Amino acid sequence: MLKGIDPLLSPEALLALRAMGHGDDLIIADSNFPADSVARSTVFGRPIRMDCGIVRAVQAVLSVMPIDTYVTDAVARMEVVGAPDEIVPVQAEVMQLLEGTEFRMIGIERYAFYERAKQAYAVIWTQERRPYADFAIRKGVLGPDEVLPNS
Repeated sequence: MLKGIDPLLSPEALLALRAMGHGDDLIIADSNFPADSVARSTVFGRPIRMDCGIVRAVQAVLSVMPIDTYVTDAVARMEVVGAPDEIVPVQAEVMQLLEGTEFRMIGIERYAFYERAKQAYAVIWTQERRPYADFAIRKGVLGPDEVLPNS
């Protein structure tokens, strides 16, 4: 265990998150997402298991990873097939994590989302069973004046 690090962030997850650079995408996906086959196309090359629901996984990731502020598509969700503007409850729960920030979540058509995911740095695969709980988050930067723990 490490102090100040969410215990859901396994050594494998921390390795991927630390190795990612500015502009790299992270996919955080539900249990129905084709994580194994998609992850083979990513830089990391294999899915990273996170044994929890999607909201908790996003919370853990955002506790250590900044979101890209230079683009408008830094946070994205997979659109509901046939109803692209519909926000299902699980997506609304993740959107609540962004309240009070400058970030807005965009929708991406299902197959376009898979293509974005294949270009990602890594895929985190959760135990979430609700459909359309698939998100892409683009890594940002820490500014030179940001206070880091123990600095």
